[in-house]
Amino acid sequence: MSGGVGSGNFDGLGDLTPEVDAALEAWQQADNTRRLWDRDASLWTGQDEADWLGWLDIIEGQLSHMEPLNSAAEAARVEGFTDILLLGMGGSSLCPEVLRMTFGTASGFPDLHVLDSTDPAQVKAFEKQLDLERSVFIVSSKSGSTLEPNIFFEYFFDRVKERLGEETAGDHFIAITDPDSRLQRVAERERFRFIFHGIPSIGGRYSALSDFGMVPGAAMGIDVEHLLLQARSMAQACAPDVSAAENPGVRLGVTLGVAGKLGRDKVTLIASPGIADLGAWLEQLLAESTGKDGVALIPVDREALGGSGAYGDDRLFVYLRLADEADAGQDESVDWLEESGHPVIRIELEDRYAIGGEFFRWEFATAVAGSILGINPFNQPDVEASKIGARSLTDAYEETGALPAETPILEGDGLELYTDERNAKELAAAAGDKSIAAYLKAHLDRLGAGDYLGLLAYIEMNDAHEARLQSVRHRVRDVKRVATCLGFGPRFLHSTGQAYKGGPNTGVFLQITCDDAADIQVPGRSYTFGVVKSAQARGDFDVLSERGRRALRLHLGADVDAGLDVLRQIVDAAYD
Repeated sequence: MSGGVGSGNFDGLGDLTPEVDAALEAWQQADNTRRLWDRDASLWTGQDEADWLGWLDIIEGQLSHMEPLNSAAEAARVEGFTDILLLGMGGSSLCPEVLRMTFGTASGFPDLHVLDSTDPAQVKAFEKQLDLERSVFIVSSKSGSTLEPNIFFEYFFDRVKERLGEETAGDHFIAITDPDSRLQRVAERERFRFIFHGIPSIGGRYSALSDFGMVPGAAMGIDVEHLLLQARSMAQACAPDVSAAENPGVRLGVTLGVAGKLGRDKVTLIASPGIADLGAWLEQLLAESTGKDGVALIPVDREALGGSGAYGDDRLFVYLRLADEADAGQDESVDWLEESGHPVIRIELEDRYAIGGEFFRWEFATAVAGSILGINPFNQPDVEASKIGARSLTDAYEETGALPAETPILEGDGLELYTDERNAKELAAAAGDKSIAAYLKAHLDRLGAGDYLGLLAYIEMNDAHEARLQSVRHRVRDVKRVATCLGFGPRFLHSTGQAYKGGPNTGVFLQITCDDAADIQVPGRSYTFGVVKSAQARGDFDVLSERGRRALRLHLGADVDAGLDVLRQIVDAAYD
C-alpha cells in the first residue's frame, strides 16, 4: 500500500507482506476497528481495557474547550516569563519534550525545559539556567503521588519562596493532574496560578493530546489548535468505517504486531532531524504498552544507521520522514536497508505540525498491536514493581540514615561491579580473568542472535555522556549484530523499563551508576536527590534480578567522564 503524505507506505515489508495481509483481512472480517472504537475489552484480554480509552475522543473535547489552553498561552506571553520548567516523568514529560525539541522557542514566549531526572547534577544544571523570578514551573503528575515530580516541586517551590516570598510563590506554578489528586490539594493550598485536569480514563503514555501535552505546548507558543486539527484528521482516517487496509492506525498496528510475533520485535526508529525527538515519546508508548507477559516490541531509538553487517533478522525499521526537511543521507540508507531485504515502513510527515496526527496514529496503532500480541496495552505492572523497590529503600534510609550496605563482586581501575549471586557465578565462570575488563567482556559476550543490549545510565543526561555511551552501543552493535538501547535513569523506568522487566528475556543489561560529586537535600525530607537516584537504581536492578535477567552494574565513582572513558576503552579493546 502506497499513499500520500502521512498515510504510510508499507510496500517495503518484504517477506512479512503475506502474513500482514492475512492479519489485516482477519481484522477486517472480525470488525475489530469498530470493536476498538466501541471500547470492547474482549479485543484484548477482557480485563479493564475499556476504562483506559478516553484518548479516543480527547481531540474533540480539546477543540471544543480551547479557552483554558489559550489562557495559559496568554499568561505565559504577557507576564514576561522567560522560561518554563516542566517537572514530570514519563507520560507527563515526554510529549512536552518532543514539542520543545521539534518546535524550538516561539518569539515572545518563554523557553520550555523538561526536568525528569533525580540526578543532582541534572537538577542543578536546570536551576542554573533559570532566573527564578521570571520562570514558571509546571508540575505534571497524573496521579499526583509520583515521587519524582513531588520532590522536584518541593525543591523548586522552596527556592522560589526564598527568592519571592510565600505569598507570591504560587503565582509561578501550574499543576496538571487528575481531579482530586494529592497534587490538586497542594496546588489549591499554595494558590497555584492554574490547575489543569487530566482525564482519569487516559493513561500517562496516551496523554499527549490531553492537557499533559497541550498545556505546555500552548505556554511555549505552539499553535495547539492546529496541532489538534492534524490529530483530528488522523482520527477520522482511523474511523471504524475505514477498511483495515486503508486505515493508517490499523495498518501500522497490525504490521507491528505481526512483525513482533514473527520475531522482528526490535522496532528501529529512524526520524528526520527536525522530528528526531519523536522517538523518545514512541519509546515509552511502545515499550510500556507491549512489554509484558513475556512479549514486547522493543523500540530502538537514536541508534545511528549502520553498515551491511550491523543487523540481524529481528529488526523492523520505521522511517519517519519530514517531507520539507528530509535528510538525503537517511533516504539513501533506508533505500539500502529495503534493498538488502530488511522490512521498512515509511511514514511521511508534511511538516512539523503533522506530529499531532502521529500522536494519534501511534496511540491507535499501539492499541491494535496489543490486540495482535494478546496483551493489555494499558497497564504497566513491572513499573510498579520498580517503584515499590525504590520506595522500600528510601523508607529504610529515613529509618536508619543510610541505604543498606552492598559489596561489589569486583573492584579495579577506579570502577566497581555489582550483581546478584546467579549472575556473579555465571560471569566468574566465563571471564577466565578476575578483572573489570574480563568481566565486562564476558557480560557482553552473553549477547546472541535475537538479543539486545540495554545501557541503563543513572548519571546526568548531557551531550558528553551521551556521546561516550553512543560510542559503546554502536561498537557492540557492529560486532555482535544486536539491537542496542540507551536510557538515562530514572526516566527510562517510566518507559522502556517495563519491557526490560516484563518482556522476553532477551536483554543483556549494563546498569551504570556513579557517586555524586555534589548532592542536594530534598526540602522537608531526610534524604537527598542522590539517595533517591541510588534507591531507584538499586530497586531497578533488584527487579531485573528477580526476573532472571542478565544484568551487571558498573559503578563509576565520582568522576563520571573518566569512568565512561575507561568503559569505552575496555569495549574498544575487547573487540579490536
